Amino acid sequence: MTSRKKRVIINLVVVLVLLGGAGGLGAYYYLFREVKTSFTTAEETFKYGSLGNEQTDGIPYWIWLVLPRMFPEKLPGSGGYASLGMVWEEGKEVPVGISKKTIGFDRVALNCAFCHSAPYRAKPDDKPTIVAAGPAHQFDPQSYVRFLYSCASDPRFNPDNIMKEIDLVYKLSFVERTLYRYVLIPQTRDALLKQKEQFAWMDSRPNWGRGRIDPFNPIKFGILKQPMDSTIGNSDMQPIWNMKARAGMALHWDGLNTSIDDVVLSSAIGDGATRKYIERDNLKQMQEWIVDVPAPKYPFAVNAELAAKGDVIYKRDCASCHAAGGEKTGKVLPVEEVGTDRHRTDMWTQSAADAYNNYDGGYWGMKNFQKKTGYVSVILDGVWLRAPYLHNGSVPSLADLLEPPESRPKLFWRGYDVFDQERIGFITTGPEAERRGSRFDTAEAGNSNAGHLWGTTLSADEKKALIEYLKTL
Repeated sequence: MTSRKKRVIINLVVVLVLLGGAGGLGAYYYLFREVKTSFTTAEETFKYGSLGNEQTDGIPYWIWLVLPRMFPEKLPGSGGYASLGMVWEEGKEVPVGISKKTIGFDRVALNCAFCHSAPYRAKPDDKPTIVAAGPAHQFDPQSYVRFLYSCASDPRFNPDNIMKEIDLVYKLSFVERTLYRYVLIPQTRDALLKQKEQFAWMDSRPNWGRGRIDPFNPIKFGILKQPMDSTIGNSDMQPIWNMKARAGMALHWDGLNTSIDDVVLSSAIGDGATRKYIERDNLKQMQEWIVDVPAPKYPFAVNAELAAKGDVIYKRDCASCHAAGGEKTGKVLPVEEVGTDRHRTDMWTQSAADAYNNYDGGYWGMKNFQKKTGYVSVILDGVWLRAPYLHNGSVPSLADLLEPPESRPKLFWRGYDVFDQERIGFITTGPEAERRGSRFDTAEAGNSNAGHLWGTTLSADEKKALIEYLKTL
């Protein structure tokens, strides 16, 4: 071989190596490059920070952004994602409870705040006040995922249509356009359709509705690979403020764990976080914040004299179960004693608890999952913002909770955020509540408003005084 041919071959090899390297760098940059996000406060991290689930459950940002404009008829009303109860803070790119992170390309995913941020308004024309760590009584997570599934099932969900919509709001580079057209849009459609099949079990049970979620059946059937059953786990969203006061107490509605470490970690895993991508620093910051953040103070006027009378009634009739240091506070009361709907406690099994304690070969170090048959007597700090009440959110207001079950509302609408200062809850009837809320029928399985008879035999004056005091907690 001549020296000239050798030089040509060597040059060709060098070019091929360089092209291969450039291709590899390009693939890394546009598909795998991870950009860490940071926020100025722990509360901002809680509201917008990543759990590490964008890689497994994230949706390409530009696809997510244009879907409401492409498929408005699949939403419950106007306003895009806001019609599902998502809330935006002024100037923010995404709603509270959504993280946006770059892993090669921008992706969005749910985080803790999508279940734990509570808006309220004093009057319909007010701007909402958003209380982070409060129960998201207005958000409908089931309708959100069903919206995504319905979009993916529609033949209009294709590269041509989605690219046209993206072009109206943002100009992707040539490489990004190619990536979206030939990779991200088809893969997103396929992933959503696959998830739709995995969650088909939801269709055989009552809808969750606004402010509720079945938090553990998806984990039971999906992550823990437990046998499919017919249980109903529909539960009201819970507040997670002031967790320091709950140290060592039974957590979740049915007391299935006693460790805040396990609860935070398992919540991230349940939302799709993995060994490789879990954001441990963010989780640590979020956990430290919810441990110390106080419950919100009642923002309206309180009759101090009447509240003082209610304090006496509370200490006599309620404190043993609901005050910090109470004999039964933070403990699981048997479902027969509480008398409330038992579907939620029956949903969780000993087999599921064992599987979670040993999940992933014990890699995560969780060991406190347990099976109980009842419901936790919770501390009532910030009780004014926890409506609707009971573990399944079946009682609209504190005034209703102090009535016997047969006198409580049988049908109402959940999800409207205007506060009822008289009954202490949210407005659940009327045209606007019906337009913005989801219908709640106590006759459906899992929705019973029976039980918790404590306080129902008080006189009308005693009930009024007790409610006035409860505002101060």
